[in-house]
Amino acid sequence: MESKVEQFLTAAEEQQVVDSIRASEKLTSGEIRVHLESDCEGDVYDRAQEIFHLLKMDNTKQANGVLFYLAIDARKFAVLGDTGIHAHVGDGFWNSIKDVMEVRFRESEFKSGLVAGIQMAGEKLAVHFPWDNDDVNELPDQITTS
Repeated sequence: MESKVEQFLTAAEEQQVVDSIRASEKLTSGEIRVHLESDCEGDVYDRAQEIFHLLKMDNTKQANGVLFYLAIDARKFAVLGDTGIHAHVGDGFWNSIKDVMEVRFRESEFKSGLVAGIQMAGEKLAVHFPWDNDDVNELPDQITTS
């Protein structure tokens, strides 16, 4: 049986999500990633932290990575920011992103929920970590899965 991960986004929707990551990252030195997997046993935030580390998001120069982690079959998700950006925005900001995404997810608008969350994260990253001529894209923009 095919996992819902493969059915979660169409190829066109996946490209739109990647395009929103790229557009956001043009304004900031921050790094934004999306990771999808089928299941998440246990706490979704703990699993997001594991994935954050596995994707080497905790190795960015300014500790300004943001991970959108979704466990599709489990219907769980988390938004996790590294210590640099978290120090500026706090838990309330991550919860506000999750609230916006959850409204769209409840309507099965997964792509628009992700894009809205990515745009919100990108805007805050741009305020606290604006793009500079010396900035390089430290991490791939493609959606990862496991």
